[in-house]
Amino acid sequence: MNQIDIAVFLGYCAIVVSIALYVSRSKKGEKKDTRDYFVAGNTLPWWAIGTSLIAANISAEQLIGMTGSGFKMGLAIATYEWMAAATLIVVGKFFVPVFLEKRIMSMPEFLKMRYDSRVSTSLAVFWLALYVLVNLTSIMYLGAICIHKVFDVDLSIAVVSIAVFSALYTVFGGLKAIAFTDPIQVTFLVLGGLITTYLALNAYGHDGGIMAGVSRMTTEMPEKFHMIFSEGDEFYSDLPGLTVLIGSMWVVNLNYWGFNQYITQRALAAKSLTEAQNGIILAGFLKLLMPLIVVVPGIVAAGLFKAGEQGASDIIKQADETYPYLLNTFLFPGVKGLAFAALVAAIVGSLSSKTNSIATIFTMDIYKPLFGKDKSESHLINVGRVTTGLSLVIAIPIAILIANNIEKLGGGFTYIQEFTGFFSPGIFTIFLFGLFWRRANATGALAVALATLPISLIFKFTPSLSEIPFLDRMGYSFLILSAIMIAASLSKAQTEEDKAKSIDISSRLFKTGPIFNIGAITILIALVFLYFKFW
Repeated sequence: MNQIDIAVFLGYCAIVVSIALYVSRSKKGEKKDTRDYFVAGNTLPWWAIGTSLIAANISAEQLIGMTGSGFKMGLAIATYEWMAAATLIVVGKFFVPVFLEKRIMSMPEFLKMRYDSRVSTSLAVFWLALYVLVNLTSIMYLGAICIHKVFDVDLSIAVVSIAVFSALYTVFGGLKAIAFTDPIQVTFLVLGGLITTYLALNAYGHDGGIMAGVSRMTTEMPEKFHMIFSEGDEFYSDLPGLTVLIGSMWVVNLNYWGFNQYITQRALAAKSLTEAQNGIILAGFLKLLMPLIVVVPGIVAAGLFKAGEQGASDIIKQADETYPYLLNTFLFPGVKGLAFAALVAAIVGSLSSKTNSIATIFTMDIYKPLFGKDKSESHLINVGRVTTGLSLVIAIPIAILIANNIEKLGGGFTYIQEFTGFFSPGIFTIFLFGLFWRRANATGALAVALATLPISLIFKFTPSLSEIPFLDRMGYSFLILSAIMIAASLSKAQTEEDKAKSIDISSRLFKTGPIFNIGAITILIALVFLYFKFW
C-alpha cells in the first residue's frame, strides 16, 4: 500500500477508536454497572442492532474463508448467507421476545432460569473454550493472512496487531463502544467489498466492463452457479443437496443466530422488542447482499485462474489466498486503503464482539456466582476488562499454530463450520426444548450436554458413518439428542419447581409490527427468487 492507502486506513482506525471512546465515556457523577458494560444499558436502537449483528458475524472467516470457498465451489456457499436471512426472521419472531421478557444478559443466564446452575455452568465453560480456542484464533489467523500479504509483515506480528487494535476500545468501552462503532465498520465493509467486486468484474470483462464480466463469468463457469449440489458432486460433502434448504442447515443457523452469545447479545441490549426486531430485519436484508461481497469475488478469481489471466494462477496457491490476491491485483491507491480498512473492520468488529461475549459469560455466569456475589459493580466490570485482554493473549499463540496447519484442517471456513458442528446440535436441542416444551427439565438438558460430543465423534470417526456429509451428521445428531432429551426428561417426575421454570408461551409474545412483517415477507420473496434462479 502507498501513502494514500495508509492515510485512509489510519483515518479509519482513528475514527473508530475516537467514536468508541466518546460513546462509552462516563458522564460526570455517573457510575456504570454491569448492564451498562455488557448490554449497553439496554439503549441500542434498531440501526445499531442490525449493523452490529452483521459486524459480529462477517469476519475474516467470511471475507477470506468464504471467498476462498467461492473460488472452489462457486455460488452454492452463499447458502450460508441467504439461509441466515430466513433464520433471522424466525429468531426475531419466536426467540428474541422470550429472551427480552426475561431481561437476561447472557445465554447461560437463560439456561439457569430454565433448568439449573449445573446446565448453565457446564455450557458457560464450553462456550468460553469454543470462543477462545476456535473463534478468536480462526479470526486472527485468517485476518493475519491478509495483513501478511498486503504489508509483507511476519504472520505473528499481524496476529498481535489485530489483537491490540481490538483491545484498544473493547476493553474499556464494552458493548456500547462496539455497537455504536459497528455502523462505521459495516459501512466500510459494504463499500470496500462492493468496490472490490466491481473492479474484479470490470477487469474480467476486459473492454466490455462489469456487465461483460458477469456475462463471461456465467457463460464460462456455469458449474459455479448451482445452489443445490447433487449426490456425487465434488462438493456434495460440504453442501449436501436439499439439506441446505429443508435439513440440517436450519440446525446450524438457528443455533448460531438464536442461541449464540456474541450474536444474541446485540438484541438483548435493545431499547425495546420492536427495536430489536427491526434491527434483526435490517440484518436480514444485509445478509441477502453479502454474497456480492464475500462469494462473487471468489468466483471471478476462479475464472481468472482458469484463464491464466491477471497472474491468478501464479499467485493463488491455496483458496484462502483468494481475497488477498483480489486486494493486491485490482485496487488502485486510496481504494486499496478503503478495502483494507473494510477487511480490518470485519476482523476487528467480529473479534471485539466475541471478546465482549467471553467477558460477559465469564464475569456474570462463572466469576460472580462463585467468587463475586458481594463484589461491587465496578469490580465486576474490571473483571470483564481483564477477561477480555486475557482471552486475546491466550488466543494469539494458538492462532499462530493454526497458521501452520490450516490446510490439514480443510481451509478456514470449513474448519470453523465442522468443528462448531460437533456441539451445535446439542446446544440447539437444549434451547429449543427449553423454549417450547414445558416438560423439558435439567435432567434431560444434562443428558444432552453429556451425549453431544460423543455422538458427534462417533459420526466423525466411525468408518461407515464418516462419509456422511457433516451437515447431515448434525441433523442426525439433533434427532438422536432430541430423543435423549425427551426420554431423560420423562424419566424424572415433574416437580412444582420444574413447572415454575417452564416458559409460559403466550401468543402475545409473538406479535410483530408492520416494519418487521413487511421486511420478512420481502426477504422470503427474494429468497424464493434467488433459489429458483440458481437452482
